[in-house]
Amino acid sequence: MIVFPDPRSAGEDGLLAVGGDLRIETLVDAYSRGIFPWPQEGLPLLWFSPRRRGVLDFADVHWPRRFLQEMRSRPLRVTFNQAFDRVIHACASVPRTHENGTWILPPIEGAYTRFHHAGYAHSVECWNENDELIGGLYGVFVEGVFAGESMFHVESGASKRCLYSLVERLQGQGLQWMDTQMVTPVLETFGGKYISRDEFLARLAEVHADPVAKARKLVLG
Repeated sequence: MIVFPDPRSAGEDGLLAVGGDLRIETLVDAYSRGIFPWPQEGLPLLWFSPRRRGVLDFADVHWPRRFLQEMRSRPLRVTFNQAFDRVIHACASVPRTHENGTWILPPIEGAYTRFHHAGYAHSVECWNENDELIGGLYGVFVEGVFAGESMFHVESGASKRCLYSLVERLQGQGLQWMDTQMVTPVLETFGGKYISRDEFLARLAEVHADPVAKARKLVLG
C-alpha cells in the first residue's frame, strides 16, 4: 500500500505521488486525505491533490428555470445504486468534446466497481419512458464527504437530473457541499466553483473533526 505524502506537497500541476495500487484500503486512505487517482494510459498510477479544487456548495446551488421547467414537462425516473457497472462503463465510453480519451481505464472501472460493492462508490441513474438508461453519474463517499467522479448522458439533460436528485438527497442527509474535483461548464452553470487546496483541506478537517459527520453512512436508496 502506498504511503501518501502531505497533499500540500503536490506539484504545481497537482501531481502528488506515482505508483501504488487501487485496493479499497488505498482508495479510502486517498479520499480521506483529499487525494484522487487520475491515470494516464502508458504511465504508472498517478495521484493528485490539485492546487485548485472544484466544489459545489449546496446553499449556493442555482437550478436554471428552463431546466426546472424541462423536469416538470417530462418527468423521468431517477434511481440510486441500481446500475453502477453500467454507469461507470458509460462514463468511460461516451465521447466528450472537452476531453481526449478517458481516464476511466479498465483498472479504474474494475477498482471502483469493487469500491461500490464495498459501499463507498455510488451511482445515480436516469431512465426514459422505455426504461432505457439515458444518463448517470457516480461518485465516492468517504468519511462524511461525497466526491463526484464522472457523468454521462445520451439524452439532453439526463445527467443534470441525476445531479439534481443527488444534491437533494445529500442535503436531506445533512451534507452542505460536495467535492467535484474540477468545475465543468455544467457544474459552473449550477454554481460550482474553485477553492484553494488549503481551503479544501480545511473543509475536510472540519468534517473529520465532527464525529457524527465523519461516521455518517450515506443512504441513497
